[in-house]
Parts: sequence; C-alpha cells; structure tokens
Amino acid sequence: MRYSVVGGGISGLVAAYRLRTLAGADAEITVFDPADRLGGILRTERIAGQPMDIGAEAYVVRRPEVPALLTELGLAGRQISTTGVRPTIYSQGRLHPLPADTVNGIPTSAASMTGLVDDATIAQMAAEPSRPLHWRVGADPAVGAVVADRFGDQVVARSVDPMLSGVYAGSAATIGIRSAVPTVAAALDAGAPSLTDAGRRALPGSTQGPVFGAIDGGYQVLLDALVARSRFQWVQTSIERIARDGTGWSLCDDEGRPWGADGVIVAVPAARLTPLMADVAPDAAAAAARIPVASAAVLALAVPGGTPLPAQSGVLVATGERLHTKAITLSTRKWGSRGNAELLRLSFGRFGDDLARTTSDAELQSWALADVLTVFGIAVDPVDVRVHRWLDAMPQYSPGHRELAAELRTGLPPSLALAGNYLDGIGVPACVGVAGRAAEAVVAATIRR
Repeated sequence: MRYSVVGGGISGLVAAYRLRTLAGADAEITVFDPADRLGGILRTERIAGQPMDIGAEAYVVRRPEVPALLTELGLAGRQISTTGVRPTIYSQGRLHPLPADTVNGIPTSAASMTGLVDDATIAQMAAEPSRPLHWRVGADPAVGAVVADRFGDQVVARSVDPMLSGVYAGSAATIGIRSAVPTVAAALDAGAPSLTDAGRRALPGSTQGPVFGAIDGGYQVLLDALVARSRFQWVQTSIERIARDGTGWSLCDDEGRPWGADGVIVAVPAARLTPLMADVAPDAAAAAARIPVASAAVLALAVPGGTPLPAQSGVLVATGERLHTKAITLSTRKWGSRGNAELLRLSFGRFGDDLARTTSDAELQSWALADVLTVFGIAVDPVDVRVHRWLDAMPQYSPGHRELAAELRTGLPPSLALAGNYLDGIGVPACVGVAGRAAEAVVAATIRR
C-alpha cells in the first residue's frame, strides 16, 4: 500500500508513524512538506548553547497521549517536570499571584481573586451562587460572555483572557466555552446551579503534582524518534491539489508532478485546507474556510546567568495593559537551569492583529527588553536572541466549533482523513490523538479495499 501524508508537523509525523505501525514494513509512506525542517509548530533551537523550544514548549501531563507515545518510543526517561514555581499575572501595572483553583482562568471562589479585582467584583462573585442561572444544555457561547455575566468584566480581562491569549492567541470573546473549558460546560449541562459550582465540579480530583511536562532536549527529541521509526520518504514540496484516481488518489505538487496513493492523510494548517480539499471534499473545504486563525511571534532571549529574575515560571498579561508582550516565560526558572545563561520566551500577537507579520525582529527585541524592564524592574543585556513567527498557525475555537469540526469530517471518502490542531484541540496531546485516529481509519479503509 502507498500512503501520502500532506504536512510534516507533529500531526503529520504522528500520522506517518501510526501508518507504519499499522500497515507494516512494506507500506510506502511519503510525507510532503516544503519547510526547512519537519515538525511544524514544534521547533527546538539552541539558544546560548541550550536547547529551547520556541513553538509549543509543554504538554498537559494529565492527558495520556504524549506520555504514552514517549513510552512507546523508548523516551519515557526523557520526560521532565516543572520546578514547581508558580506563574503570575501582570495587571494594573503590577504582578499578582495566579489565583489558585481556577479552570483555565475561571475562578472557583471569590477569595482567590482578592487583590486582582476590585471589591465590587468580589461581592458579585460571592453572590453568584444565589443568582438564577439560565443555561441551555448543549449551548456553546463565548466563554467571556458567560464569565462576564456571572463574575464581571474584570475577571474576564484579568484572569480568563491572560490564559486564553497564551493558548489560542485569542481572547475570551472569541473562544467558545466548550473549547476553552469543556469540563465546566459539561458540569453546566449536568445541572450545576451556578458557574461557581460548575468550576468546582470541573477541578481535577487531585491538584497535586505538575500540570505540565516537557522533554529533556526539547521536542526535537520526539520529532527525531518519529522520523526514524516511521521510515518515510520526505518530499520537500507542497501539495497543491488532491483528486480521485480510480480507487486511489492523485496528488499534484507545486511543480506539477503527480504522486499516487492508496490512502491520504491531510495534516496541513486550517488556512491551507480549503484549496486542497475544494475538488474532492467541497463541504469540508467550505467548513475549513470558516475557521478563523491568528498569528504569533516568539522571541527567545538568553541573558547572563545570575540575572536576578524572580522565582516564578512566568507572567501572563491581562487585557488592557501597556505592554507589547502577551506572556513572558522564565524558562530556566520553570524547567530548571541547564547552562550558564537564563532563558526567557516572550510571545507577541493576538487574533485580529497583524503584529507577527509586520513587526521587524529589531522592534520585537526592543519591545521585549522594555517589557522585561517594566515587569521585573531589570535591564537585561542579551547574549543570544532568536525570533520565530507562526503565521496563521493558531486556529480560533469559536462558539460552535465542535459542530464545525464535525462538518469537516462528514462525507470524507474513507481512505482520506484529516489531522491537525484545528479539529479537537490545539495542544500536542490532542494533535497526537487526532493523528492516530486518522491513520487507523485510512489503514482500515485501504485494507478493506
């Protein structure tokens, strides 16, 4: 059997690996991706001699997909945990501790927000359980609208927005509650009488232990293992068209060359999906065109060892602050120091702006140094700097996204499947799960044939 994977990001590489394990050693697997390296939004660079992820940097430990994959690949021993230091929120021109026991920024008690919001908001939150809650089972409003109604605008701007801007490069106004906090939505469906109660029901059974994990050596360690075990041919070109060819498929690359396949997995970003699928799955192509996307830029910064950065994992920036960055990660404080320099990551760009496309590297660096001075009161002197831009890479899980994802999959031919961060979650664990299921479906369809 011949299988083609269009896209060489983490979704495409996991799909290729699963194709190999399911279809066997004799299957011909080809991955098409025009980039300078495989991995998509997973990208490990060496900054001041240390490996550092400048795309996605962590995975949620409580989800099983990544730990299970690492174990399968013999990499279980490469998993590392955070040092235990906590993040902060920059709001009203100063740093605040991240409120305890929140669900993606939604607080579960008024007391936890003391100092971050005003007294009137604290009173509104304390009274929220006694207010009637009108909730329609299955509804998917913007999470910001729900939180603002129940807890007030300050909670949205100073707690929920900082979390969602880091995850989606979006805001509480653009992300549906079922995507932002699915466990809270499920609790409301199950009859939780208030948002406070729904949040408490949604808290993990145990809050002990780290939430996030990473890989010693960076995500490149995982990418290299997937490539080695998949044994595919990498064709460094883009696919421009997919068409039926008898019982199989014909793919046309950007130089007009045809490629044949018995099964295809399309693992490109949402913005690339519409032209690819227009002929073979017009309904899916139309649905893909309705997925909004955002762009972001990451600036990795190395400063001399001993720079007196605070003992915290980083800073999430509230809406409306006079900073350019939306988040600062103190990487060596978060994961532990492995060199002679302190590493920081600063993230820029939100849904609706064009900052990642139009701002020069020099200007981003100038903003980064100014923001570090403003937030920490420290003038840093960089020893190494790296900028990378993730253009149209962050899909926005707008209200109703679950139905939109179902539309994307409905009516697809059995031997063609989709994978990517625009379907069931933008995190690495979700991408691993989607890619695995796509490979299973395509192999099952081709074997039946």
